[in-house]
Amino acid sequence: MDFSLLLVIAVAVTGLIWLLDLILLRPARRRSLATAEAETTEGLDEETRAKVLKEPWPVDYARSFFPVLLVVLLLRSFLVEPFQIPSGSMRPTLEVGDFILVNKYAYGLRLPVTHTRFVEMNDPQRGDVMVFRFPNEPSVNFIKRVVGLPGDTVRYEDKQLYVNGEPVPKRLIEEGPAEAPQEWLLEEQLGEISHRIYNNPRDPGPRVRELVVPDGHYFTMGDNRDHSNDSRYWGFVPEENIVGRAFAVWMQWDGGLPSFSSVRRIH
Repeated sequence: MDFSLLLVIAVAVTGLIWLLDLILLRPARRRSLATAEAETTEGLDEETRAKVLKEPWPVDYARSFFPVLLVVLLLRSFLVEPFQIPSGSMRPTLEVGDFILVNKYAYGLRLPVTHTRFVEMNDPQRGDVMVFRFPNEPSVNFIKRVVGLPGDTVRYEDKQLYVNGEPVPKRLIEEGPAEAPQEWLLEEQLGEISHRIYNNPRDPGPRVRELVVPDGHYFTMGDNRDHSNDSRYWGFVPEENIVGRAFAVWMQWDGGLPSFSSVRRIH
């Protein structure tokens, strides 16, 4: 289900009904009232006047819902959109059940449904946590960290990430932390962003030969390096698939009571 498409249709339908009433139906009701008043010398009582001027129920609903739907469409399309994290591919940065906020204008303004960028702003930077439409199934949204920019060379071998021939700096924080005993918790410095990742030293994992990121594309990886379906497996993210930059966690919900104790910025 394309929620953006449904929202655009709802705005269009309610807006057209409201406009039709404003241009045609409301003047017709007023003419009917004027005719009815001209036909009586005693004037019409308030109940009769209200009955003549009463809006049809579709108009009443459209007038009520149109401004709300329009505001939601504008906010969701051009400012901020909420998403829920469905998997652990971005642990420890993001946990399953985290509700995040995504900046929709960070990488330029895009039209809803067609996703065409009509205002260019900033481009994704190395280290950004980015939401995008999965290239192999555009109806599904993915969230990963940007590793390679257009023109970069990227290699991943023996748990080490290389960008433009240089190893990406990282340091060990903990061997086998309690929440992930099979994983090493490390801190990685990717561009200007310092963030934490998981690596399993006993799992050989995938090996990526040196690749050059094409123009207009990005190479992405999950922070949970051994449990992430990312560019190592299916390739590059086209610029036109970008949704926005994740910048905050505002709620955590794992099926019980929602929790706001984990509200934080995303790095």
